[in-house]
Amino acid sequence: MTIQEDLLDGSSGDGLAARRAALRALEKILGQKKMLDTVLAEEKYFADLPVRDRPFVRMMVSTVLRRKGQLDDLIARALNKEAPRPETLKFILYLGTAQILFMDVANHAAVDTSVSLTGEAGMESKKGFINAVLRRMTSEGNHWLQSQDAAALNIPSWLYQQWIASYGVVRAKDIANALLQQAPLDITVKKSLDAEKIRVDLAARKLATGSLRREEGGMVEDLPGFDAGDWWIQDASSALPVKLMGDLSGKTVLDMCAAPGGKTMQLADAGAKVIALDRNANRMKDLRANVARMKFEGSVECVIEDGAEWKPRQSFTHILLDAPCTATGTARRHPDLLFLKTEKDQNALIATQERLLNNAAKILEPGGMLVYCTCSLQKAEGEEQVDKFLQSHPDFKRAPVRREEFGGMDGFVSSEGDVRVLPYLLKDEGGMDGFFISRLQKAK
Repeated sequence: MTIQEDLLDGSSGDGLAARRAALRALEKILGQKKMLDTVLAEEKYFADLPVRDRPFVRMMVSTVLRRKGQLDDLIARALNKEAPRPETLKFILYLGTAQILFMDVANHAAVDTSVSLTGEAGMESKKGFINAVLRRMTSEGNHWLQSQDAAALNIPSWLYQQWIASYGVVRAKDIANALLQQAPLDITVKKSLDAEKIRVDLAARKLATGSLRREEGGMVEDLPGFDAGDWWIQDASSALPVKLMGDLSGKTVLDMCAAPGGKTMQLADAGAKVIALDRNANRMKDLRANVARMKFEGSVECVIEDGAEWKPRQSFTHILLDAPCTATGTARRHPDLLFLKTEKDQNALIATQERLLNNAAKILEPGGMLVYCTCSLQKAEGEEQVDKFLQSHPDFKRAPVRREEFGGMDGFVSSEGDVRVLPYLLKDEGGMDGFFISRLQKAK
């Protein structure tokens, strides 16, 4: 992500405005439990910024959210006591410390703008306090970082303990550290187009999975080929399930929980007639817009219904169920999820997944294929969910995924034939979102 140098060194008049927008965003995300993307879409301070400055705001907020556990620990060390009140003061310290220790920002810019924010917030008497704490971060913070366990500090305990139980201590730490990295931009290109030409135009590289990966930032809408509908944004992990469904040309496929439509467009591009089902009308608007930009309208029928209750007039030979989940595998690009989702939320989502699977089983034709997937790292939403489903549906069995279906790449396919993508896979190429896929067959 390219950030303007004048924002980093504090020479821009917009530097304080950008940090003001970041503070407002944190107040709504951490104080009001709102989603990062929702806040930035609604926040006037953010909308009023020049377009070039907005990536800096997102980076500041995302860095705070990714490193919140470490920031809390650092602030506690600097104060030798509990975090300051009111919370706005703590959020200002988050922003200042994040810039000093985790971003390529000049120390004086981070300190001076934090002090100014304190005054703007009506806490003139606290400006000296903020200045003193952040000055201490510039002198001692890097030393304190050396003794921190970043993985254990930044991942909520209930979640980290699940990963340790499922994957062991070493892999759990590798997962957590991978999620602290910024996610690259992955792209799926229409099959009918020259993917190599598009790769060059986008200054991207091709992954072994087939996705294009672009490291440089910039506004997606301004990239070549976006308006023409040549490609769409889709993480490399998210692009895998459709590739495991075989030849779909001329077939009707039900895409359950389809919005915002990345897999819907993959299915249409593969030649399928797609029934895109989702109960969220607002998200379905996004799906329709994406499908229209890609010129797939003739191949996609949108249905707004609850997939767990829907009773279609027809049955299907192919169903793709990308079930709602805690989405912890996407924390690189959505770090707010780690603090907005709870174990109680996970339990509710597991029940929803069961209902969706049960209905999918009813409307799948004998001999048909059901691909179940989630972007969660918890086995309770993946492997364990499928095991429970197979126990209660003896007419289903796994259709094991073969290693060869991933070009022979190691580390993706389990001994049971499910796909489990962990964020540190393809680490040298920028990693992947955490993901789970199981391919299931109904008896004829």
